[in-house]
Amino acid sequence: MHVDLTQPVETGMQTYPDDPAVAVRRHASHAEHGVRVDALECGSHTGTHVDAPAHTEADGQTLESYPIERFVFDAVRIDCRDLGAREPIPAARIPGVDADLVACWTGWDAHWGTDRYLDHPYLSPAAAETCVERGYDVAVDALNPDPTPTDDATGDEPEGFQVHHALLGNDLLILENLTNLEAVGDRFELRAYPMALASDGAPVRAVGVEYME
Repeated sequence: MHVDLTQPVETGMQTYPDDPAVAVRRHASHAEHGVRVDALECGSHTGTHVDAPAHTEADGQTLESYPIERFVFDAVRIDCRDLGAREPIPAARIPGVDADLVACWTGWDAHWGTDRYLDHPYLSPAAAETCVERGYDVAVDALNPDPTPTDDATGDEPEGFQVHHALLGNDLLILENLTNLEAVGDRFELRAYPMALASDGAPVRAVGVEYME
């Protein structure tokens, strides 16, 4: 079974604060031109997307430097739905199994398109370091594996992009804004092929594929 884990790209969709707005506009129509062509304007971190190391690391690799098979992952899903707004995912949640990627299932995609979506749970720096030690890429069904700054931020939260630096600085990839993680099992294959951009990130079509028993 194949499960679509992707947020659709559409005009006015939610983005990280101050990222480019998304617009899908009709450029040509059947009535006027005989064909339909849409114009797309968006940032490299629109919707469900992958972060390459160049996103936060000045000397980091960009997407085109990776072979296409780098974007197919043996994923382990960890249940973090008990965590509330702006709570850290502790290092103890990171499993010690043979896998390529940890998919953090927070359930926060239920708040997609709302202000509450910005107050998601986040990966603690210790959890990020555990992922580095175990060689895991990371995916989240939230806006950010780091805490996103809002008026609800607390003084004891990690500042900046500590998780991004830990992972991307060690050539590990980050996938953000997944959805529908409830529809896959605890182990699944994640296919997340990015647009062919020589960039620091790109939207992906993320698909979960169940393993055959």
